[in-house]
Amino acid sequence: MEEAGEKMTDTTESRDDLAARRGLEREVYQPAEDSRLLAEAAVEHARGRTLEVGTGSGWVAERIAAETDAEVVASDYNPTACRQAHDRGLQAVRADLVEPFRERSFDTVAFNPPYLPTDPDNEWDDRMERALSGGESGREVIDPFLDTVGRVLRPGGRVLLLVSSLTGFETVVARAEANGFAVSTVRQESYPFEVLSILRLDADG
Repeated sequence: MEEAGEKMTDTTESRDDLAARRGLEREVYQPAEDSRLLAEAAVEHARGRTLEVGTGSGWVAERIAAETDAEVVASDYNPTACRQAHDRGLQAVRADLVEPFRERSFDTVAFNPPYLPTDPDNEWDDRMERALSGGESGREVIDPFLDTVGRVLRPGGRVLLLVSSLTGFETVVARAEANGFAVSTVRQESYPFEVLSILRLDADG
């Protein structure tokens, strides 16, 4: 998830500053509190060739590139998001999840997925819906991601996945385990409306 009009290059933005940004943009998801949480986990756990799926503005990928030795690729389905990421100096690829990438091409994959449960009768019908909406269950994007991301991981690779309590934490963990991942929680924060967690999914090998 990512988007907003004003670029954000100051990585010292507070949790409350980032939380206030959510929902302000209608074209590309900009950094919010979930972005900061993923960035912090990725700076600690990302290694090797790293893909950020759904990069939005590119803020998380930029932090990974700046604060680690990882070789970073950013991807998003939204071409405007790819342009914003490219403007940050990132290698940006238009992609639907991991579909265009070769097998075993990444050591780390990070993803802040669209996870807000959405009533079909109250859809946005714009690019921000694709960035935020996880369908009725909140897992409409998470499930196919978990089912396919293993293909692009090198042996011993890892995934850093943001999960909201709104989407059913245990259900996401079970899906990841069913796809052969060992699951651990490396970050977690509580908010009035949800609990955000970063899962580290370790592939076999």
